[in-house]
Amino acid sequence: MTMVGRESESAAVLGLTSGVLILTGEPGAGKSTLLGLAADRHPGRVLRMTGSESEANLTFAGLHQLLRPVLGETAGLSARQRSALLGAIGLDANPHDTGLADANPHDTGLADTNPHDTDLAEAEPGGLDSGHGGPPDRLLLGVALLTLLSDLARRSPVLVVADDLQWIDAGSLELLAFAARRIDDEPLAVLAAARDTAGEGAQGGATAPFSGFPLLTLGPLDATAAGLLLDRQPHPPTGRGRLRILDQAAGNPLALVELARANGACGADSADSAEGELLPPTDRLARVFAADLDPLPETTRQALLLVAADDRAVAGRVEALAPAEAAGLLRLTGGGHDGWRARFRHPLIRSAIYHSAPLAARRQAHRDLAALLSAEPDRRAWHLAAAAEGPDEEIAAALEESAARARERGGYTAATTALERAAELSPGRRDRARRLVAAAGAAVSTGQPHWVRRLAARAAELTDDPALSAEASLRVGQVLTLSTEHDTALSLLLRAAEDPGLRRVALASASVAGFYSGDEEYRLAVRARAQDDLWTLAVTDPTAHRSERVAAIPALVERADGDPARLISLGAMAWLLDETALAVRIFDDALHRWRLGGTLPIGLGCSAGWAYLDHGLWAQARTAAVNSNSAGAGLPHLDAAARSLEAAALALTGRTDEARTAGSAALALVDPHRSRAVAVRARWALGMAAVADGDHVGAYEQFRLLFTADGDPVHYACSFPGVAELAAAAVRTGHGAEAAAIVERTADRLAEDPSPRIRILIHRARALLEPSRAEAHFAAALAEPTGGQWPFERAQLLLDHAEWLRRRHRITEARHQLNTALETFRRLGARPWIDRTQAELRAAGIESAPTSPDALTSLSPQQQHIIRLAAQGLSNREIGERLFLSPRTVGSHLYRSFPKLGVTARSQLRDLIEASCPS
Repeated sequence: MTMVGRESESAAVLGLTSGVLILTGEPGAGKSTLLGLAADRHPGRVLRMTGSESEANLTFAGLHQLLRPVLGETAGLSARQRSALLGAIGLDANPHDTGLADANPHDTGLADTNPHDTDLAEAEPGGLDSGHGGPPDRLLLGVALLTLLSDLARRSPVLVVADDLQWIDAGSLELLAFAARRIDDEPLAVLAAARDTAGEGAQGGATAPFSGFPLLTLGPLDATAAGLLLDRQPHPPTGRGRLRILDQAAGNPLALVELARANGACGADSADSAEGELLPPTDRLARVFAADLDPLPETTRQALLLVAADDRAVAGRVEALAPAEAAGLLRLTGGGHDGWRARFRHPLIRSAIYHSAPLAARRQAHRDLAALLSAEPDRRAWHLAAAAEGPDEEIAAALEESAARARERGGYTAATTALERAAELSPGRRDRARRLVAAAGAAVSTGQPHWVRRLAARAAELTDDPALSAEASLRVGQVLTLSTEHDTALSLLLRAAEDPGLRRVALASASVAGFYSGDEEYRLAVRARAQDDLWTLAVTDPTAHRSERVAAIPALVERADGDPARLISLGAMAWLLDETALAVRIFDDALHRWRLGGTLPIGLGCSAGWAYLDHGLWAQARTAAVNSNSAGAGLPHLDAAARSLEAAALALTGRTDEARTAGSAALALVDPHRSRAVAVRARWALGMAAVADGDHVGAYEQFRLLFTADGDPVHYACSFPGVAELAAAAVRTGHGAEAAAIVERTADRLAEDPSPRIRILIHRARALLEPSRAEAHFAAALAEPTGGQWPFERAQLLLDHAEWLRRRHRITEARHQLNTALETFRRLGARPWIDRTQAELRAAGIESAPTSPDALTSLSPQQQHIIRLAAQGLSNREIGERLFLSPRTVGSHLYRSFPKLGVTARSQLRDLIEASCPS
């Protein structure tokens, strides 16, 4: 039977067999009832996760609920995944121990690490004191959860029911959302419910990880459905009382049911008892629920208050709670090995019980609970905080220790919340300021600039301590680096760099903000302070003393000793210095190590993605763009960077409409004059889309915007790769003289120590602009021994040379160049350049059959990545762990890809990949 007035919604939840559906609506709209209906009718296994106000700040409390019924099934995971998953909920990974007795899911030991000191390029590789430890990798945890759910779904359909998302701890919510986004076509579904009131739960909106999923909003019942629902109650109201209930309930199903129940229970028109006071339905319900407490024994009301404060406080109170259970206020579950838990009929009942008690009684309840929780320090600390009547250093210290444990397990939202509350309870102003600054440091890793700013501002109001002020500036500057406020970030970071203890990390972060900004004044200011710091010098000026800095990279890699954070920084350094092949190797190694342990830093994908793009690994570049975009956490600069990278990859493969959409979106997200790195990359992508379409005027307009009116680069590093494309478009649009001036200005600017790539691009540009002297320039460009690092650019060079040769009737030489270029374009999947090269071949007298891109490029970026890893001999489970997919999804992609590639076995993939790899 479906719910009254919710027929279509009932059909939707009952029809969900795979994928995700989120129910939203006000309290009492029927979300929990629909979830219960779906769970009762589900033919397979149902796993539950229910948010609780008392556990919203306890990292992985929701995950603990979800996994409790299936702990024995974790034995099928890899040892590393199982250890991570069980470790997250405080259990030993011993395969013979899956019980919960004496387990504390929130206590995994103390840690005092700074989560942001290992972020992408915000820390100089030689200036960190980082080890190989750190918080558990959220991606590894996500893959472990996805693999477990997928394995369960292989045996029977699985439905994950998550209620009250707004109160589920942020860590559990992120992991469930991670798994939900990767559900393929398997019989695995996630059905969740959340209040549509924004801002409840964790800071920044607790349900943010679930944004973008299909939503089903439960609005008020219409008059007909509301009347029918009242008619179905044990004591249907009539007359004036019925009209008043219909009016006051405003279509809220729970309000209709409970007001009708209260009306029937007292045998009077209780709807009149509120004296017509205009209250929202939820407030009226709270009054109704509070009135239900009066007939209960005093011992029951006391036990209810304790359970309302902590729904795990049932042990020893089962008998006292029996009258409340008989009255239908709550249901007791569990017992035995798992312990007792209370589930209220509705969260509003819990709220009514708690808030109807006097403040003194509530505080005493929290003190009583804290006294029983010596073995669970996190829960104890929060109960002590709730009981506090004023500042208390002991409680503040307990919360600070809880924050450290949360950081150890990657719970940055929980850590920030705990530190913020610890600051509020700190008796001393300095301790209050210190804890607020620490909270700002933890909040940086949540990617919420407003939260970081607010915490730092509160700290600044409390202290004049220069060290604390400098660290506050550092934290705000670091998070703003990832926003569009680069000017503010740079100012704050340069201020923080005045503190000797923070100088290295502050200048490193400032150099990244300066790179994103492209502002010349700030770049010079950071470079002037870098002293002998090779990494910061390379970021602020990648063209000066380039050979010296390239020569230093191997030693820096050795000193990194496998630390993925430092390797990421060095990969970015190699990419900026145009050591693209080396950058790709370092990024590959670093990414692999990150997935073995540690937390992938926000913003990682784009620097690695551009290196992959330059090296001809376009599928991996697009994958990096997608991952960066979803990791952006609403930060417009990161989203714009991801879109510009995606636009470039789309343009090169000929998907020009999509490329223009992505590139234009990138420019719309930022101010091109303040986020020059993103703007220049987006314009390069738009220019390449125009080239692909044969729109030479449009191409010239975009490439010309990479340089100022005077011919200087708009961005000191990102503008230069467009110099040859500018020349190519100029000769086709009559702007040769203007482009030649810019090319020569660029050559003079980089004359001291140009990279091989820059030398090649300058030679190509000069060859196109000066046909009479082109031979020497083409020869010099093609003679560069490391030119194969940039396969697309080399193929373009070969094509240009062949066109020049053909026009001079040197057909035999032109054919060789064209065939070589065609093979590269085909391998890369550069469709527009394939067509152009074939046209040149026909002009050279060769009628070749139409050539399609390499079969590998016909696959999606994700499928290409899976095929490459399978060719290396990795199992489906190992591939899934690297790409954050379930093994079943990996197998499905392989099954679909093999016919397209013309192979029937994994053993054939190695030869196929070797034939398609960049030269």
